[in-house]
Amino acid sequence: MNRDTSQSKKFRPRLSLGPILYYWSRDDVFSFYQGIAEAPVDIVYLGETVCSKRRVVRPDDWLELATMLQQAGKEVVLSSLTLLEANSELSALQKICNNDQFMVEANDMAAVQMMSGRKNYVTGPSVNIYNSRTLDVLAKSGLKRWTLPVELSKETLTSLHHERPDGVETEVFVFGRLPLAYSARCFTARAHNLPKDDCQFRCLDYPDGLMLRTREDESFLVLNGIQTQSAKTHNLVRDIDDFIDLEVDVLRISPQSGNTEQVINIFHDCLNEKMTACDADIELQKYMMTGECDGYWHGQAGMDNTATARASIDKQRGCA
Repeated sequence: MNRDTSQSKKFRPRLSLGPILYYWSRDDVFSFYQGIAEAPVDIVYLGETVCSKRRVVRPDDWLELATMLQQAGKEVVLSSLTLLEANSELSALQKICNNDQFMVEANDMAAVQMMSGRKNYVTGPSVNIYNSRTLDVLAKSGLKRWTLPVELSKETLTSLHHERPDGVETEVFVFGRLPLAYSARCFTARAHNLPKDDCQFRCLDYPDGLMLRTREDESFLVLNGIQTQSAKTHNLVRDIDDFIDLEVDVLRISPQSGNTEQVINIFHDCLNEKMTACDADIELQKYMMTGECDGYWHGQAGMDNTATARASIDKQRGCA
């Protein structure tokens, strides 16, 4: 008897794991991705995106990890540096863009220019795509998937997602500390009264970044070399039904030094209806380092945790 397939299967976004934003030892990086090879994540981004001085994992190491993850069934994307400041960094970018095996995530316009007209590429959240005209221009140059800048809201995403060119996928950063800004100055070195050129690789001491606190001892921001992050963890698991309804293609989780696999499993179970969004939110509280936020997504201050929105969504979904 033939199985009835007339009813279409419910749409399910794929899960991606963004690049490691911190500076970890080579052994820690390899151990981390060996675990990710078995995790239920569809796409893995690899590479250094923050600081070119972080060279403990060499280009050949990233390619070795990429091959291992590809053999494990993952779609692998090589991520480029976000802020280029020297000719040596431009040369390294060219090598990434010239690779013939893996797709590239362009994290600045130099990478976009190098990839234009050559092969398909992805843009990361640091590329400022704020309107449909930008999407149209990039699509003509080979854009396959764009990632919503983290400061934009659901309202903006809905508009851009519906207006995107045919064949272009949408990705949204849904879990992790938000990458907010980049600077030519290294804040971690500065915190230790060290010059950037002689930073002594102090970022290795902070596997999840260096917490910055207010005078009232409240967590405010996280310093990660030249990158500034949110202190709170951005968490949109309560909005997962919206992503399904909008048919957003990919949901991105950002790595942290501990419990990343558990976070992936929770999102996977939620997407596959093995866990409600409310229960998933409760489980994720165990794995957040310094509270949570979702303000940008709801059109408010990024550090806000929208209690009103949470209560409304929880009520609709029958949560206590």
